[in-house]
Amino acid sequence: MGVIADVVGGSTPRTDDPTNWEPAMIPWVTPADLSGYTKKTISHGRRFISEKGLNTSGARLLPAGTVLFSSRAPIGYVAIAANPLATNQGFKNFVLNGRILPDYIYYYLVGNKHLALELAGGTTFAEISGKKAAEIPVCIPPLAEQDRIVGALEELFSKLDAAVTALERVRANLKRYRASVLKAACEGRLVPTEAELARREGRDYEPADVLLDRILKERRARWEAEEWARLRAQGKEPKDDRWKRRYKEPQPPDTSGLPELPEGWVWASIEQLGQVIGGITKNRQRGRLPLKVPYLRVANVYANELRLDDIEEIGVTETELQRVLLCPGDLLIVEGNGSRDQIGRVALWDGSIYPCAHQNHLIKIRLIEKDIAHYVLYWLLSPLGRSVIEDLASSTSGLYTLSLSKVAAVPVPLPPTSERHRIIDEVESRISLLDSIAGSIEVQFNRAHRLRQSILKRAFEGRLVPQDPSDEPASVLLERIRAERDSVARSGRKRRGPTKVAAVPQ
Repeated sequence: MGVIADVVGGSTPRTDDPTNWEPAMIPWVTPADLSGYTKKTISHGRRFISEKGLNTSGARLLPAGTVLFSSRAPIGYVAIAANPLATNQGFKNFVLNGRILPDYIYYYLVGNKHLALELAGGTTFAEISGKKAAEIPVCIPPLAEQDRIVGALEELFSKLDAAVTALERVRANLKRYRASVLKAACEGRLVPTEAELARREGRDYEPADVLLDRILKERRARWEAEEWARLRAQGKEPKDDRWKRRYKEPQPPDTSGLPELPEGWVWASIEQLGQVIGGITKNRQRGRLPLKVPYLRVANVYANELRLDDIEEIGVTETELQRVLLCPGDLLIVEGNGSRDQIGRVALWDGSIYPCAHQNHLIKIRLIEKDIAHYVLYWLLSPLGRSVIEDLASSTSGLYTLSLSKVAAVPVPLPPTSERHRIIDEVESRISLLDSIAGSIEVQFNRAHRLRQSILKRAFEGRLVPQDPSDEPASVLLERIRAERDSVARSGRKRRGPTKVAAVPQ
């Protein structure tokens, strides 16, 4: 690289001097400006510097056509300067001889980043020095062939980009369709309602309010059994029924603002349907407890997905374990997150690890009828369910949080039992098909990535475009470049390249 280009670094003007940044007239690029950047050329970054900032720092005004190459944090972002600009110290920039096409070097660096990485050093983070950047090996074809290679790459990549765009459109449509399936399921529009079928078949059916009443009775019966056992264990066996008055009836949901439900459905709160239980807090004292169990963290729970590759252990007491032990069918909700769309991520525990507990940043829902768990999961994943969760989450210093009481108050549109079973079967059938299609799309994305790398590999092996014997050999081209460099060196003149003059305001 050092033969065909001047290697020029960059700099950051002092940030405590506002005159280095105002008037903002010279484009200034950092590696962060290229993060996620997909265009070949760049005209400016997020910030501009002043003429004073340019002239009092190590920054240099680079001519249009300079190839920008990020040399640290991270290594390998590439772009071509569309106009004169400067960069910070995170770049080694290549100001090319006029006989080397910037577009060719751009694609070469994109396809051969590993050659630069092999030259990187550093202890805190990998970095390529200017000296090492000059040692990056570059295969140089004749000038005319450089042009043919660039033309072929851009034609092929244009077609490949169009295919990838189509795949992205399909992937977005799948996401929308998945949301529409869940929305229809929780609005009674995915399958015929039980009320419709009962009328059509001339029979009765059990509406959801009867189911809810049965769940509430079972909920109270369980509390009474547990409370009776607790009192007996303490030697306080009751002599009458006054102790039952301590039972706290679960609060029904606030349905103001919620849509009207189909015939036979009823709104119920999470608290009415089951228990809402917090997890254990991690602290130093737990390391001294003899009983250690695996436990789930926020990092293990995603939307309808458990990621169990990295499971940690925590010390618990026997009493705690009874409360935080996970059972198949438990729902786990993420309590807090800095992103609104990530708050309340929910997944169903599958029992794949036993025993297993959960931390306090995961709220557990244990339903009275476990058969309802899949339906409640789909409701919490649906657009309206997500909206309810997000509205309940409070924001403190940018962190969205849910509490046990807020989760307990979440409303659930409960359908009749037979209808719920049909809904779950239909949802799972459609989601299974969507997952299959989504998997195929990811395979195609990976193929597109491999194809892009294969095209670049062929280009720089001389196998992408035909070679023309009439082209001036690259060896002659390089000799001319070396001769020009030697001539400049002997004359003592500065080579044409980056300067420290002010840019024209953009």
